[in-house]
Amino acid sequence: MVAMTSDHQNLLGGPSPTELPDNADARTSLEQGVDPVEVAARFPAFSTAWADLADRAFAKGEVIESYAYARTGYHRGLDQLRRAGWKGHGPIPWEHVPNRGFLRSLHALGRAAAAIGEDDEAERCKTFLRDSSEAAAKALS
Repeated sequence: MVAMTSDHQNLLGGPSPTELPDNADARTSLEQGVDPVEVAARFPAFSTAWADLADRAFAKGEVIESYAYARTGYHRGLDQLRRAGWKGHGPIPWEHVPNRGFLRSLHALGRAAAAIGEDDEAERCKTFLRDSSEAAAKALS
């Protein structure tokens, strides 16, 4: 376990956790039942809408569509993580709700990759998810 202070400063020298900003309008739209298609069109950088679309497509057996939605949410989330100071590694806490869209997209990308036989990508996604957030890996498994 990494030693942290109350302000999340890592005492062992590793990167601090990255916390994405909240998009209250997009989040509230989904909470109020607005279709994720509409939310993604209005807020294309909001990974949670893409993760919802990936999950919905996968549940319907639309694996390629799920893969595409998940990849979009994953890449939009990577862009936001970099803007938030993330340097390509380090914790992305599941406990911080705005991070969940990226983490869910990463999980969905790995799931869809496995379903289409992209085993290397599926394993990379699984490892990336676990390295980013053990809590996310457990919650999404």
